Parts: sequence; structure tokens; C-alpha cells
Amino acid sequence: MIINTGMRTDIPAFYSKWLLNRIKEGYVYVRNPYYKHQVTKYSLDSRVVDCLAFCTKNPHPLIPHLKELDKYKQFWFITITPYGKDIEPNVPDKRQVIEDFKILSNHLGKKSVALRYDPIFINEEFDVKKHIICFSKLLKELKGYTEDCTISFIDMYEKVKRNAPDLRPLTKDEQIEIATSFAKIGKENNITVHACCEKDYLKDYGLDITGCMSKEIIEKAIGSKLDAPKNKSKRVGCNCLLGSDIGAYNTCMHLCKYCYANANPTLVKENIKKHNPNSPFLIGELEKEDKITDAKQQSFINGQLSFLD
Repeated sequence: MIINTGMRTDIPAFYSKWLLNRIKEGYVYVRNPYYKHQVTKYSLDSRVVDCLAFCTKNPHPLIPHLKELDKYKQFWFITITPYGKDIEPNVPDKRQVIEDFKILSNHLGKKSVALRYDPIFINEEFDVKKHIICFSKLLKELKGYTEDCTISFIDMYEKVKRNAPDLRPLTKDEQIEIATSFAKIGKENNITVHACCEKDYLKDYGLDITGCMSKEIIEKAIGSKLDAPKNKSKRVGCNCLLGSDIGAYNTCMHLCKYCYANANPTLVKENIKKHNPNSPFLIGELEKEDKITDAKQQSFINGQLSFLD
């Protein structure tokens, strides 16, 4: 089984103490984001967790605790963009993020750490040419520290339109120019550039469209073959092993203007007040109406069932 920590919030950046406490306790409670009192209990036993997957803009708080995570096979997606504080208010200095990327790569191996450069959008400061320049500098810096990079173009969800009216999506021609240039830059730096949930035509311009956290990428990261079930994602074009996410929406304090996981900063700040690093829940505590169900967990490695089954 894959445990994912980063689709709903950035746990390494803001909740590292909580995560380490949950690992010590061996389990975590996760609320259904649409049915509040439906709670799933996940075991964090390394014998059933085939891969602990992270997606973060700031791995730094967990860097001193890498030995505590060593019992897990891991895959890290680290997002590094060229945007400033006007777009990403609480993301740390990118030079520090790059250094932490290198530390993780040296510790886990370059197959277990991948770059995300997304979302890509156009505004007064960033046009296609500037993205190409920034991407080239970044991949040169990370050459030899990773084999994979994922890009995606901004999706203008209603909440994104509301929070970032000055951003616009790329035209088809602009996407093709980005794809062609990024693929070339990737080859020059021995890094495969993947497109996440984008149009199939982009493969004609050099991008890999098979998925950003695909079965093949996870297998490469953990060094084992997986007999994993097919992805049940409803998102068109998604070919990834998404796993079970232990985060919660509306809790990421990066407060990026383009974020799809936060409705608005006020709600995030209200939720943060409910965080207790000693609670089995990321946000809040057990409530009287809660119905807890044990997750059906099994290892996908070599098709063998875990000791929990």
C-alpha cells in the first residue's frame, strides 16, 4: 500500500512533528473530506506501507529526522518554481529548497526524489521565454540529483479564479513551445520531463505523459515490483498510484494564490488553530458521532498479503 502525505496539504512543511508522532504510534485517523464523521484508520507499519510518498514545497523540517523515516521506502516530490512571495507568500527561499533536495537525493538515491515545476501560468512577470530560462537554470542545478521532473499547466478552478484573477492559462501554442523546450532541456540534463494530466498531443513534442507518480516511477523509487490495483482516479488523464492521503484540505499555510486545496486563507487559519501534534487526526480530535473504519491494507510488493490481512 502507498501512503500519500501531500495531495491535500504540505505535511513536511507544517506538520512534521505530528507525522513523526503518528509514525511512533503506528496509525493515523483520516476524516472523509466530504462526510465529516466517516473516519478511516490507517496503519503506518512499514511492513504494510510499501511506499511513504511526499509532495512538498519545503522538506526542511524533516531533514533532521531522515533516520526516523528510514524504515520506509520513500518517494519525494519536491515542488520548486521561480515565483516570488506575491504568488507563494510562505514558501521558503528556493536556494534552501534546492539544497534540501540534494540532501534527500544523497540520502535516498536520485531515483527516489523527483522535481515538480508546476503550475505553469502566464502573468505580467512570467511569459513563456522566462519560464524556459528559469527551467533551464533549475535543471542544470539539479543535474545528477534526480531522473524525473513533472510539469503541469494551471487549471483555472473557480477558487483559483477567485484567488488569482491576474493569472491566465497557456494557449495551445504556448504549451507546445514549453513542451518542446522543456523536453530538450530535460535531455540535456538527463532528466525525463513528464506532463501531469495534460493533453495527449504533448507527447509529440517530447514530453512523457504516462504519469507523474506512476507504477513504474514508484517501483523505481522503492526498488521493488508492485502488483498494485489500477488507479480509480476520476481525473481525466491521471495514471498515478495515488495511494491513501492522510492530509486534510484547507490546512496548507503556504497560501499560494493558485492553490486548489485551499478555499481561502481565513478558513486555513481557522483550521490551524485546531491542530494538535499529539492527536491521531491532523486537524481536531475524535468526536462522539465519528464512525471509525479500519482501512483494508495489504502490501502490493510481489503480490503477497500483509500480516494485517
